[in-house]
Amino acid sequence: MLSKNQIKYFRSFHAKKTRDAEKKFIVEGTKVVEELLATSLAIHSIVATEDWIAQHTIRENINVFSASEEELHAISVLQHPQQVWALVEQAQAHTLFSSQGLVLALDNLQDPGNMGTILRIADWFGVEQVLCSPHCVELYNPKVVQASMGAIFRVPVLQGNLLDFFAQCEHSNIFAADLEGENVYSAVLPANSILVMGNEGNGISEEIRRSVPHKLHIPSFKFGSEQSESLNVAMATAILCSEFKRITIA
Repeated sequence: MLSKNQIKYFRSFHAKKTRDAEKKFIVEGTKVVEELLATSLAIHSIVATEDWIAQHTIRENINVFSASEEELHAISVLQHPQQVWALVEQAQAHTLFSSQGLVLALDNLQDPGNMGTILRIADWFGVEQVLCSPHCVELYNPKVVQASMGAIFRVPVLQGNLLDFFAQCEHSNIFAADLEGENVYSAVLPANSILVMGNEGNGISEEIRRSVPHKLHIPSFKFGSEQSESLNVAMATAILCSEFKRITIA
């Protein structure tokens, strides 16, 4: 059983200020924790049901706590908690920028579900790096971690001023998703490129828009009637990444 102090301590990581101060984050769910155990990330604690613990091999240097479903519910950020909850040391921040291959740049992305899904997309399409502007949603927000489905453990993420990254770029193949851009299906898409995706409500910021030489859009194929105003940013990212990779393979 968990003590009241342990529950209070684990629950404190629901707050960003605690995650920032302690340099730890929450991972929940069997599939994601199993992926976590396969990495070299330092795991501070695992809290799980007795059945889950009995069915899994856990490294010796991890604190393991047996808990009831009620106790897991007390420390979980999920509406329907699963059998396992983990507290993980944040990895050392990536600092080395490379403009080789396909790189994603996220300009003030705010929704944690979108961020996590884009990390999963980046993992699937072999994106070399993800660049996040300073005002993007927190990487270790539990909803980001959950939506990434383990991709957060594998995709290198750098945070900083996007214009500074662009200034270090060895090429000028920088593209921004924009409704007024060139049709992606007819555009030339080099293998070494940076693809900029904007904020959910406002798109690319004006400062970034002025500095990006190439704009791309995904055309709608519905004509003669009302249609959706735009695609969700994660959906658009998947389509654009697919096109960059399809052209590269071809």
